[in-house]
Amino acid sequence: MERPYFLKELAQTGYNIGYAAKKHLATYDIVEKAPGWISLVTLGFGVFALVIPAMENHILAAVLLLIGIAAFYFNSYQDQRARYENVGSRLTTLFTELRGLYYEAKGRHEGDDLADLEARYRETLAESQSIGISKQIFLSDWYAHYKFFWQAQTDWLDEQLHFKFWRDKIPLSLSVTVFVVVILVILGLTHIHICLANGVAK
Repeated sequence: MERPYFLKELAQTGYNIGYAAKKHLATYDIVEKAPGWISLVTLGFGVFALVIPAMENHILAAVLLLIGIAAFYFNSYQDQRARYENVGSRLTTLFTELRGLYYEAKGRHEGDDLADLEARYRETLAESQSIGISKQIFLSDWYAHYKFFWQAQTDWLDEQLHFKFWRDKIPLSLSVTVFVVVILVILGLTHIHICLANGVAK
């Protein structure tokens, strides 16, 4: 394979493996920390409800019940959390190995034989495909984007892939969610304003 094409392939595979590593670690982080946060939040609301009468209502109780149910969802991943951490750590190592291959290939001259690097690349790719876990927890995609683009070293990938802020660094589902929430807030505020205006008019 010619060097420019090999560098491009290393970067594309590096992105896939690096992002997969962060997604596994994101699932591990969420499973490890979310139940504790849920317990703290529900306990906090329960304490405040004892002293603030306005917090004693059915809507808040329903919200807290839903949050409690979410804890059972996170608990379903508890048995596998160590596996997510191990796979995420191993994929991170493979990502680092690919970065080393990238710089080795980049240091070679045009026309040099890259067969040795290609063989190591195929081994790394095969291992990454054999150890990944397809089932990931809700919101791990958003968290993985943050961990990958804002915490990891991705300059070598950007040399080949030229990441765009909105297209690559921000999850599409997050952008859509924020857009929908903003529209709903605007519609809600408009409705409240109309209701208040009609009340004043009467």
